[in-house]
Amino acid sequence: MNEEIKRMCKSLRLAYVAEIYDTITFENKAQFLNDLFKMELELREKAKVKRLIKRARFISNKTLELYQWGDNIHFPAQIDKNALTNLTFLEKRENVILTGSPGTGKSHLAEGLGREACKNGREVRFYRVSDLVDELEKSWREGRFQQFRNKFKKVELIILDEMGYIPFGKEGAELLFQLITDWYEQKSLIITSNLEFSQWNRIFTDPRLTAALVDQIIHHAHVLTFTGDSYRITNALSRKN
Repeated sequence: MNEEIKRMCKSLRLAYVAEIYDTITFENKAQFLNDLFKMELELREKAKVKRLIKRARFISNKTLELYQWGDNIHFPAQIDKNALTNLTFLEKRENVILTGSPGTGKSHLAEGLGREACKNGREVRFYRVSDLVDELEKSWREGRFQQFRNKFKKVELIILDEMGYIPFGKEGAELLFQLITDWYEQKSLIITSNLEFSQWNRIFTDPRLTAALVDQIIHHAHVLTFTGDSYRITNALSRKN
């Protein structure tokens, strides 16, 4: 009987009913079916979120729940903490730029927002900028650049971490510019950087390309500035005392 139920559930594309039906308390038919299908939907949603997080390619397990909010974050007038964590910028395809000294919590917040977006059913991709440029240059050399660009068609949020930590060459800069141009007003970006925009010419050696890139990124963008000392250094010093 159980095998027959499994066969029918497979045919109906019910992924979990065959496994959970005998765990549902029976009070009446309507209640049983309601609880059974509710559990099916909940398990599907959990599986979907798990798939989205895996596809996002986060490099750690940083979440908003673990983020330590301090007074070192300076918000612009048009967005606050609640609007940021509620992901209202995604609805308008706006960007979020997190800029400030290393170790002040930018990457943690960026990944936490990305994970929150996954929980809301959004397609997200996370890249360290240097790794993304390496992939772009490799795809160009192998004649797969257009194929690589197509990978982002369904992605709604791209997180570019550590913009400016490692400068790159002319080819990498131009390829990244093409990619960001594709995403302009089509997707949301979260970018973390330890450089002010006026210093981005250290990354992109072409002044005109730098100006065009910055113009696209900051249009419809919320710029959050992080100040203060590095959390990592502060915590390391506190452990020694």
